Amino acid sequence: MPQSTPSGLLIIDKPQGVTSFDAVAAVRGALHIKKVGHAGTLDPMATGALVIAFGHATRLLNAIVAHDKTYEATIRLGLGTTTDDAEGELVHAAASTDVQGLTESLIRETIESRFTGDIEQVPNTFSAIKIDGKRAYDLAREGKDVELKARPVTIGEFTVLAVRRGFVPGKCAGEPLMQAETNMPSGMVPVVDVDVRVSCSSGTYIRALARDLGAELGVGGHLIRLRRTRVGRFALPDDTSGLISDSAMSETHTHTITAHTESKTFTTREGETITRSKCVLDTPAELSGDDRRTWLLDHALTMEQAARGAMPALDITTEEAAELRFGRRIERTISEPTAAIVPQTHDVVAIVERANAHQAKPATVFPIA
Repeated sequence: MPQSTPSGLLIIDKPQGVTSFDAVAAVRGALHIKKVGHAGTLDPMATGALVIAFGHATRLLNAIVAHDKTYEATIRLGLGTTTDDAEGELVHAAASTDVQGLTESLIRETIESRFTGDIEQVPNTFSAIKIDGKRAYDLAREGKDVELKARPVTIGEFTVLAVRRGFVPGKCAGEPLMQAETNMPSGMVPVVDVDVRVSCSSGTYIRALARDLGAELGVGGHLIRLRRTRVGRFALPDDTSGLISDSAMSETHTHTITAHTESKTFTTREGETITRSKCVLDTPAELSGDDRRTWLLDHALTMEQAARGAMPALDITTEEAAELRFGRRIERTISEPTAAIVPQTHDVVAIVERANAHQAKPATVFPIA
């Protein structure tokens, strides 16, 4: 009898320098499972929580993508870039007097009055948003004008954690912050680096917050560091948002997998040598093949844990489970998509939705594990 494909979630702490797709590819290769996907892209420069689902748990990704998120970031004030982050080219340097006049209280007051609550945000032109079927970043790289409309987002928290002043050469983005010295080279650019924590609705661009904060202060701004610490009820050990329970925090910590980057060099059919970074999951060095796969599955959230973390859950009976699997309604009152689970057997039966005031109907039915 063929072995059933396992289902669950892995919470990957994505390293800098690889794409979210690279992390998905690493999980797919390690688990030998084709059906793998992630809940929300992280840019290559970003690190942190990437929720990766495999097997039937991929049907939960749409719900997880919609969850709010927490980030820790560093915004550099005094310089702007073409991409609003450290991967772009510098396009603006503020007058030194303007930057030096920035006080911590002014930065905090501006954030509180202009960038918290329900706001309108224009995404960066170098984003994955589609315009007439093409990604905005592809159009921008082709030199075409890209106009994106403002969209509503909600900023639940935008906290200043630290403010550091210094200077950079101003030749490229992401340069290390230097303190003033008597023998400092001429032409150094004054900047202010602001460490922040942001909890926000899905679809919020932290790069755009950096850009808009710099514009509001009149000095320009861009993002030089970004780390996602939480996606809904799934969080990394270093998350400080305080927005998930201690029990949920303990559970997700147990199932967090760190990763690192390695360079891979290969030669194309045309004879061109290319070096790329790949994502490598941190598993015990002595494990390989099926043993490594088993270790990863042991550290994954189960289908039940994934479903309870992804959406509201409804405990049902085995009789109700049978009804749902036949496509029939059950006498339950719900108001939003909900995971129907038999707690005694840990069987995730279906995602149900409201049929009427007193009944729920199956929207997605899962096979018996």
